[in-house]
Amino acid sequence: MEPTRTRIRAVRDVGPDAIALDLETPEEFDARPGQFVKLSLDIDGERLSRFYTLSSPSVEEAFEITVAVDPEGDVGPKLASLELDDTIVVAGPFGNAYYENESRTTVLAGGPGVGPAIGIAERTLADGGDSAVVYRDDEPIHDERLAALDEAGAAVTVLDGDEPMTDAVADVLAGTPDEQVLVYGFADFLDAATDALQAAGGDPDRAKVENFG
Repeated sequence: MEPTRTRIRAVRDVGPDAIALDLETPEEFDARPGQFVKLSLDIDGERLSRFYTLSSPSVEEAFEITVAVDPEGDVGPKLASLELDDTIVVAGPFGNAYYENESRTTVLAGGPGVGPAIGIAERTLADGGDSAVVYRDDEPIHDERLAALDEAGAAVTVLDGDEPMTDAVADVLAGTPDEQVLVYGFADFLDAATDALQAAGGDPDRAKVENFG
């Protein structure tokens, strides 16, 4: 979809220095959990853009993104200050590391990668599949949705920011032909996650991976 202006439906705190934005779905917009969009807004006469991965299981009527807010950043604080019915420009979706109706998803997430992780896990369960999430962060966010996923039958593991991942990944890895592993986070996390996946007996070459930078 070409850049299109859309309305803010909600701005919610989801943890330390993190918000979730609900945006009204433009008429021509369609996306899968795990894809990302480009948001653009005008700040002090300059148009600034950032990319954010969907954190909602679907995009019917509205969709959600999760934003880690750096108080010293250019864009994050502005997004956090948006209010109901403010507008923002959205384009996309982009990316090839997303949910494609796999019956089993195992998602490894670092930091803001928990956004797509919960969206994918929720969608997998809603479609009748099985899912697991291993999430590593110094200050975890989206506690309520992670707890809801756990109660709904997903295997959810939350680790400290420097905690080894291999045992946690080995515990949830199904190792079945229908399993799709997806990995979301910054570069250092991706290295740790793919190393853990290989050590746990998985195949990093089959994983869908999105690097946040």
